[in-house]
Amino acid sequence: MKDPRQILRRPLITEKSTLAKEEANQLVFEVDPRANKVEIRQAVEQIFNVKVLKVRTINYQGKRKRLGRSVGRRRHWKKAYVTLAPGHSVEFFEGA
Repeated sequence: MKDPRQILRRPLITEKSTLAKEEANQLVFEVDPRANKVEIRQAVEQIFNVKVLKVRTINYQGKRKRLGRSVGRRRHWKKAYVTLAPGHSVEFFEGA
């Protein structure tokens, strides 16, 4: 198994993810595109000491972008919605 810190790249703190955290007790992460749902579940449970009920993943294709005549593209990435068990929570910004 991979290192849990390599699977979870960063938490996504947006308006939508904050709303999901408050209403549905979900966390949103950018994860390694090669990671599967079982690895994501184990990584969250190890790092944050919480119980995970469900993991949903979404693959995003990088957008094509132009700079003058040259055409490039942003990188592909994967997002995971992690639903926590009732009574479990994670605070990213304690005291901020």
